[in-house]
Amino acid sequence: MSRGGNPGDPPAASRFVAPLSLLLVASGCAALIYELVWFQLLRQVIGASAISLAIVLTSFMGGMCLGSLGFPRWISSTHHPLRVYAYLEAGIGALGIALLGVLPLVGMLYVAVVGYGPAGILFRALVCLICLLPPTVLMGATLPAISRWLETTRTGTSRMGLFYTANIVGGVAGCLLAGFFLLRVYDLYVATFVAVGLNAAVAAASLYLASRASFDSRAPSALALPSVYAHRTVYVVIALSGLASLGAQVVWTRLLSLVFGGTVYTFTIILAVFLAGLGIGSAGGSLLVRHVRSPRAVLGWCQLSLVAAYGTR
Repeated sequence: MSRGGNPGDPPAASRFVAPLSLLLVASGCAALIYELVWFQLLRQVIGASAISLAIVLTSFMGGMCLGSLGFPRWISSTHHPLRVYAYLEAGIGALGIALLGVLPLVGMLYVAVVGYGPAGILFRALVCLICLLPPTVLMGATLPAISRWLETTRTGTSRMGLFYTANIVGGVAGCLLAGFFLLRVYDLYVATFVAVGLNAAVAAASLYLASRASFDSRAPSALALPSVYAHRTVYVVIALSGLASLGAQVVWTRLLSLVFGGTVYTFTIILAVFLAGLGIGSAGGSLLVRHVRSPRAVLGWCQLSLVAAYGTR
């Protein structure tokens, strides 16, 4: 947990909640712009919308999972979390620019190596998945980097939910901005450089905040949650819930494409609604976690409610 310079100052984790939330909004906005840009690029390279959608979702969810799991192991806790966050954002921007040139090359590579047909589609899909993993791994490490700065208390855990909500709000904004404006009025390059600009601004602001706030690496952080939250059954439930949620997202995208066709607008609408729901749920959960005695029981009731919700579709 970090502290301000004067004894009378409030904890830095309190004073910087608002600016850090804004940074996470911008970061989430950039991430979803990239997702829509890459979906469009993959449709040009792979030529199959269903496979392109699967690759984008797999790379995003898989990469963010790897980044979130690997961050505590790969990055020493002695580094200032806000500086680490700045470097992650800068890396995402650099890889976002690189993928503009790399992904189209995959379309030329597969003809020379594999040729056309199912084998060619599979080859392109695997290569594109590998290309998308590095930036998504960095995206997955951004929230753990911020979380390392928070204290291990119910308040700290609640703030993690607030930061997650801010990230999702930015994602919804980026999704709508890219799908209904940047890609409609401009092109993939303009959309990408808007996202890169957001990454650069977040990196610069994070470095500035790091220079204003001290960090005690010896203090326990919210990244190391109490053992009650690390129960294995919770991980299993969350994993199965994620499996069902992403499966539902793919199914809903296919259903909505019957109305709007296989356009970027279909993917944009599904993503925006999906993320908005996650944001509302996260905001509610961050408030509940301060007051409930058994968070696992709440998780169970949420899953039962999902069963009813899926059944009404």
